[in-house]
Amino acid sequence: MPCPCLSGLPYAECCGAFHRGASTAPTAERLMRSRYSAYALGERDYLLATWHASTRPAELVLDPRMRWYRLDILGRTRGGMLDTEGTVEFRASYRIDSQPGAQHETSRFVREGGSWYYVDGD
Repeated sequence: MPCPCLSGLPYAECCGAFHRGASTAPTAERLMRSRYSAYALGERDYLLATWHASTRPAELVLDPRMRWYRLDILGRTRGGMLDTEGTVEFRASYRIDSQPGAQHETSRFVREGGSWYYVDGD
């Protein structure tokens, strides 16, 4: 199965490794891609685990009608393997009951203890 993040890699070799806990995302962009894939596949526990404790919701309810089908990375600042913070701008396209929509966001990430976390987005 191809990875939902559209990296071109099989899911098991891309975001699947992060979702299984076999490895952690090395960059903010890879974490953002893995979180997109988690939304697409309904991996609620992974989303909560990769959400920074300072902004993490107590609960996360995913809409089962929402079908994520495309991710476009529009830009990034920092967020590399030697950084401790970064941003990723993206557009994620979805359908709800055959109605198209998109989420355009610039997400903020921090790295603590060697792991990247989603903080918030505009």
